[in-house]
Amino acid sequence: MASSSPKPLLLILSAILVSLLISPSQSANCSSQTFTNNKLYTHCNDLPSLNSYLHYSYDSAQSTLSVAFIAPPAKPNGWVAWAINPTGTGMVGAQSLIAFRDSTGVMTVKTYDITSYGPIHESNVSFSVKEATAEYSGGVMQLFATVVLPEKGKTTLNHVWQVGSSVTNGVPDKHDFLPANLNSKGTLDLLSGESNSAASSDSRTKRKNIHGILNAVSWGIMFPVGIIIARYLRTFPSADPVWFYLHVFCQLSAYVIGVAGWGTGLQLGSESKGIQYTYHRYIGIALFALATVQIFALFLRPQKDHKYRFYWNIYHHGLGYAILVLSIVNVFKGLDILSPAKKWKSAYIILLIVLGVIAVLLEAITWLVVLRRKSSKSTKPYNGFSDGQEREQTLSL
Repeated sequence: MASSSPKPLLLILSAILVSLLISPSQSANCSSQTFTNNKLYTHCNDLPSLNSYLHYSYDSAQSTLSVAFIAPPAKPNGWVAWAINPTGTGMVGAQSLIAFRDSTGVMTVKTYDITSYGPIHESNVSFSVKEATAEYSGGVMQLFATVVLPEKGKTTLNHVWQVGSSVTNGVPDKHDFLPANLNSKGTLDLLSGESNSAASSDSRTKRKNIHGILNAVSWGIMFPVGIIIARYLRTFPSADPVWFYLHVFCQLSAYVIGVAGWGTGLQLGSESKGIQYTYHRYIGIALFALATVQIFALFLRPQKDHKYRFYWNIYHHGLGYAILVLSIVNVFKGLDILSPAKKWKSAYIILLIVLGVIAVLLEAITWLVVLRRKSSKSTKPYNGFSDGQEREQTLSL
């Protein structure tokens, strides 16, 4: 009789081997993660950003906290960090443990007292680190540490986590400032095992979204529509004076909404010490200043036959087109900063294309109308006043 097939036994052994090789990053959640050093922890949390996890055990008698922080670095040669912040909720003041590969490729853990958003230097932290090791496998870094908590008996603490893309001369380089990086902070309840994102982070994210929506609607949509109305509808006598009131409505509304968005941006900037989106900020200030000057054009607008109307046209149209260009540029910079779902950026691009196509079609129609008028007037006797109006209308185009 033939011997029994070894296939079932091989399949079982293969399944066991695969389960042992699965890295923590490939697990659905922290509860299914295991470690090669067989360490066990009382609690674990799936952290809300940067694809990271935290396992920990709290010893109240010794006031020690044993942790295992797991996250993929931004790039293979990058770093991961976990920190306690005894004085605040953000990065500044964080007492950090940072894991990375040294010049020989061996994983190491060093301590840093983060005092600013500038370059960091290895230093002692405010609590004692009894042990700290790290491992790297399958694109994921694991940081293990046991620390003596700075305040004995305190069971709630602020913690911060982060990942970076590179290390230069043994010093971790600056991390990205994307929403996921900025929101990598929260509170940790050592007794219940709960880790919650800081409420301020959620509130800040909402305000950033409000800031983006207000400015996209005002500078990015209403202002261009107002320019299209003024440039093309005025060509048709039947649209006068409706085009003027529509133009004023769009531009005033855009200004009011834009100022609200600008004010929200200033508030966000004042709360973000050390974080600056320089070009976005400078363009926003320039837009506010130019738009404020442009509003005065409504009150300084001379009559059509006034001798200064020619110069007013140059001032009004020049500022308008400058604001248009800066508005669109800054909306895209804002989208890059917020990093919303790709569909929002695509939707705005499609909207600009539609407005561009409408403008091109209206431009062609407008020039046909103007050329026909010139052709019909060329057969009439010269009239200085009419000629002046025609030149003004051509300039307005």
